[in-house]
Amino acid sequence: MGFFSFLKKKSDAPAAAQAGPRPADRNPSTVLGNPSTRMPLDTEAERERQREIARATAAKIDEIELEMASDIFDDDAWSSPRRAPAVASNAASSALVDLNTDGLLGLASLIDAVASPSSAPAAEEAAILYANGQFDAAEQALRASLAGAERLPWWMLFDLYQATGREQDFDSIAIDYASRFETSPPAWQPPVPAHGGAAAGSVFSGVTPTASLSGRLDAGTQPQLARLLAPAPATIVRLEFSAVASATPEGCSVLLDALQALRRGGRELVLAGADHLVGVLRPMLAIGERNASQAPWLLLLELLLLMHREKDFEETAMDYCVTFEVSPPSFEPPARSALSVGTAPAVEGDRFLLPGAIGGDGVGALLDAIDAYAGQHAALVLDCSRLARIDYGAATALVTRLRRLAATGTDGGTRKVELRDLNHLVAALLRLLGAGEPVRLYAHKY
Repeated sequence: MGFFSFLKKKSDAPAAAQAGPRPADRNPSTVLGNPSTRMPLDTEAERERQREIARATAAKIDEIELEMASDIFDDDAWSSPRRAPAVASNAASSALVDLNTDGLLGLASLIDAVASPSSAPAAEEAAILYANGQFDAAEQALRASLAGAERLPWWMLFDLYQATGREQDFDSIAIDYASRFETSPPAWQPPVPAHGGAAAGSVFSGVTPTASLSGRLDAGTQPQLARLLAPAPATIVRLEFSAVASATPEGCSVLLDALQALRRGGRELVLAGADHLVGVLRPMLAIGERNASQAPWLLLLELLLLMHREKDFEETAMDYCVTFEVSPPSFEPPARSALSVGTAPAVEGDRFLLPGAIGGDGVGALLDAIDAYAGQHAALVLDCSRLARIDYGAATALVTRLRRLAATGTDGGTRKVELRDLNHLVAALLRLLGAGEPVRLYAHKY
């Protein structure tokens, strides 16, 4: 029962016995919209009060539905078996308390329907089908759920098309998604590598050096970046920018030098929160101010290059050329860069990067490597930004291993275990297998 259940009238309450039989049709449309089922309204003031209550109720229902649809994969929802109930605003709560009991019965049933997404069975079925390699069947199950109010089937379908390299189909439903929910559609960001074949399974997996930048980006950022520039067995490095609040020209120069050095060294870059850093840099640019530092401009161009945003790059390069009367850099995006679209808070320390596909004979070696990583770190953070698919058997083995590791914290306590930047298909499968109880699952958001 939803959080309005406490407003329901008990069937054995004295008032219920006095009220007599109720009409069979008790839903919000008859209670709030049909005059024959409402209590008599003697004054215009009373009529207006009831209209305000109806508007507040409808608005609150819309708010609850939108929040549940957009946050079904957020941190709290996936870290425990049951989500904490939402709390209504004071205005809405007072309006709802004033509703007559018959209205509350219909409202409560509607709230329960919102709290139990109708797409959940289809989402679980699609996750299993996808894990078993039945991509067409998974697509059909998700498409059949698009008529509902939840966004989860859309997100899962976006991930399916990206993982299987179907850009045209992705763009097609992106238009429908934008029209349906009146929001900006997601952009095509194919995972690296794309589909979970042999190549995907053979790509690097293991500990990735990570720098999580926060606060002000200035000259003091140099020590954090120096560790990434040191020779290391990992060819991939990860930089997180989502916690950067401001930047100085000196800090821009330091980060620019580091990014360019990593590219020259053939290192593959994974950028998290790059869009956020772009938003921090843009207010620093003033077209026509020739005496200003070029570092913020050049860092912005470098980021747009790494993000493969050619149109934004060309427009910014033209403004740069006009401002400083010099030739701008050319657009030659590196092949070895990727974006992480995760929205979870940044974490300190290196992560363990999972491969593009998990399954087959390599599962045992991967689990042993995770064990070795866990033996050297108090918290276990798995980077799933490359993980396109995990088959059902491998997912079961992974969940079993992670549950065991979560129970082996220091001093007899529990260990923090996190899976970050999951796609929604993999997140749904792991949740279905019970990983969400001891493990925090962070799925990316569109």
